[in-house]
Amino acid sequence: MTCNVGGVERPIRMGIGAVAILIGLFAGLSTGMAGAALAVGAILLLTGAVGFCPLFMLFGISTCPSGAGAKK
Repeated sequence: MTCNVGGVERPIRMGIGAVAILIGLFAGLSTGMAGAALAVGAILLLTGAVGFCPLFMLFGISTCPSGAGAKK
């Protein structure tokens, strides 16, 4: 996998993902909404931690610095 999520975006994704997971667990949402919040949070945490987003690849987007696209 090549890096396509980098710079400031990675910690922002991970922070929003953690908040979404906490909301899904503790906000008293309906089952469907809680599941959606948990799924979105998990995806954001994973893509932030790994530095790769399949949707970014699909649309040809990269926020990595020009030299950081090396395989991980």
